[in-house]
Amino acid sequence: MRPENEARVFFTAVSENESFARLFAAGFFSQLDPTVSEITDIKTAVSEAVTNAIIHGYERREGMVELYCAYQERKVYIEVADQGRGIEDVAQAREPLYTSKPELERSGMGFTIMETFMENMRVESVVGEGTRVYMEKTLSEE
Repeated sequence: MRPENEARVFFTAVSENESFARLFAAGFFSQLDPTVSEITDIKTAVSEAVTNAIIHGYERREGMVELYCAYQERKVYIEVADQGRGIEDVAQAREPLYTSKPELERSGMGFTIMETFMENMRVESVVGEGTRVYMEKTLSEE
């Protein structure tokens, strides 16, 4: 797939940058004139993926998060990646209410939320190398 338009940004894995990631994605996809509901879905899914990268991927260590946004016609593509610790059991991590950080009072709903707001969501992870989350959504007709 060769996208019509794409953008990639890297930022430090600190919680303060989660809002930046949401705004970056919203700003990029706003040129497609999405509905308020669609842009909210995108911002929520990006927020969850970035939060997972920061909290679970790096565990308070320094690192960078990558956010990639692209579209082809009305289909949007989003990738969020880290080079952190990786996920040992992706299937278990995708289970609703599962959290590896119960001491932080995390809900364990990050992947479930991403799956709910996006049409497709895939996770690739290698322990010790990091995680990449791929998401897709087709926007309604103009």
